[in-house]
Amino acid sequence: MRSDLVFGALTHVSNRYQLCQLASKATRKLHKPNTRLQDTTNEVLVRFHTINPGSAAPVMQAATQTVETRRAA
Repeated sequence: MRSDLVFGALTHVSNRYQLCQLASKATRKLHKPNTRLQDTTNEVLVRFHTINPGSAAPVMQAATQTVETRRAA
């Protein structure tokens, strides 16, 4: 049920107003066309249960690729 998801997300966010604001922003960014908005909202709340939405997102390190340059002969 969604109430379980909300209470689970409140473990990282103590303020319910802030949780609503963060969840609405995340839902807008993660929503895909042709899917139900309710499903996207539930996914966001599940993510908020596992990670802290107020912290900075972990930066993924881009794989360094060696670029070969051609030199004129």
